[in-house]
Amino acid sequence: MDMLWSGWGDPAKAAPLPGTVIGLLRDLLGVTPRESGPASLDAVEVPASPLQDGVREALTACVGGDAHIRLDPESRIRHTRGKSTPDLLRIRAGDVDDIPAAVLLPGDHDEVLAVLRTCAEHGLSAVPFGGGTSVVGGLAPEGKRPFVALDLRRLDRVLALDEVSRTATVQPGLRGPECEALLNERGWTLGHFPQSFEWATVGGFAAARSSGQASAGYGRFDEMVLGLTVATPEGTLETGRAPRSAAGPDLRQLILGSEGAFGVITAVTVRVRPLPLKRIYEGWRFASFEAGAAALRRLAQDGPRPTVLRLSDETETFIGLAQPDAIGAGTPQGAGCMAIAGYEGTEEDTAARRAAAREVLLACGGEYIGEEPGDRWEHGRYNAPYLRDALLDAGAFAETLETAAFWSAVPELYAAVRQALTTALTDAGTPPLVMCHISHVYENGASLYFTVVSAQGDDPVAHWEPAKRAANDAILAAGGTISHHHGVGTDHRDWYTREIGPLGVRMLQAVKAETDPAGVLSPGVLLPVR
Repeated sequence: MDMLWSGWGDPAKAAPLPGTVIGLLRDLLGVTPRESGPASLDAVEVPASPLQDGVREALTACVGGDAHIRLDPESRIRHTRGKSTPDLLRIRAGDVDDIPAAVLLPGDHDEVLAVLRTCAEHGLSAVPFGGGTSVVGGLAPEGKRPFVALDLRRLDRVLALDEVSRTATVQPGLRGPECEALLNERGWTLGHFPQSFEWATVGGFAAARSSGQASAGYGRFDEMVLGLTVATPEGTLETGRAPRSAAGPDLRQLILGSEGAFGVITAVTVRVRPLPLKRIYEGWRFASFEAGAAALRRLAQDGPRPTVLRLSDETETFIGLAQPDAIGAGTPQGAGCMAIAGYEGTEEDTAARRAAAREVLLACGGEYIGEEPGDRWEHGRYNAPYLRDALLDAGAFAETLETAAFWSAVPELYAAVRQALTTALTDAGTPPLVMCHISHVYENGASLYFTVVSAQGDDPVAHWEPAKRAANDAILAAGGTISHHHGVGTDHRDWYTREIGPLGVRMLQAVKAETDPAGVLSPGVLLPVR
């Protein structure tokens, strides 16, 4: 099943906003309903593929025949850009300026190699495509060359499961739910549940350094990766022959987070853990975001660390975004800030960690408000992107951004980004509602995840661009990283290069010059086009 072409996820799960929320948007932000919805798929004008017959035939041979190359308008539209709000606004308006020339579906590592070499030979670019969930411009290459979308959905198997070492080798096109189901059948779990879980793929998790909602317990995806097989225009790279090694720099780290710019991941070896026998999630209330953050820091640094640990600020708690399926239902838990703590494991371990964590949370001023908020969070944990689409349909602008910093810098980072967004959008005549939550915690710092809602303005994409630039500038100035888990893509590239500095840029460009000397792979993604 393909994702909704003009929005997020399964079309059957999309639902309009309740009248109470529409009224709130009108009263708070001056949002007015749109006069018309997105263009129909059939109405989008798609240019003919620029591929010459000889090139098309060569690419077709690479992937094993006509069944695995798609040139029809619908397939090409569905592989145009990702799922950020600007991406969706443009596609809804019928803008397909950066549509791929073709969609290729290779069936194995060797076919990926053949495609990349053929692209290099004929002056084409190639963009790896997993679930299509990028929100940072990772699927829209720059430059004037035609490009092909390299859809990896046929690489969708668990290749090996080593139950002694507790590892699994998985192909990159396997989506999150299917991967989890195959592991669960054997009594194992990956434990990786990002908000994009239902649609994103294992290869995408690795390529973007994904971080799941249970990262406090299971770790980030890059911490799970033990080995990679990578296809490049110059050949194959194999990394990771032991759980840890002192044999030089870890080449896995060059590929993790590289978003297809250095090569196409064709297999990932990950560590797995026993399927938990018990899962329980509960809600806590704190008087302020500062108090809640202090409690999360205590648990992250001194333990016991829950499997899931997140905290919404006052605004996000009041609106109800801490529980996406309860938007518009009021805030029966009262004022303050909502925290969710979750525990997974054996009955004994879960009970022990929960009891010990409860003592810490109570000592930090937390008020236990029961399992119902946790259950609602679990039920709606993947619903926020659907809510974003419903807001767009209702005439609101809604977008997210995230960052991370050391604990000592978190307060300044939180204030600076909120101020930058509020000032920029207010100056544009669309004062926003800015919400935030701590989404991931570490011993040394935390991630901040912001949600911004405002009226759309006359040109919604142009309306957002200065606000996004202001927020990015504020992140770097306050000591944050430009991305904690969404990645770099083209949207964050200029700030990423500032973050790593000129020498860092030259080092990575040298790597790309070796693996991809013709500049085939995702030009403009991660690094400037040379």
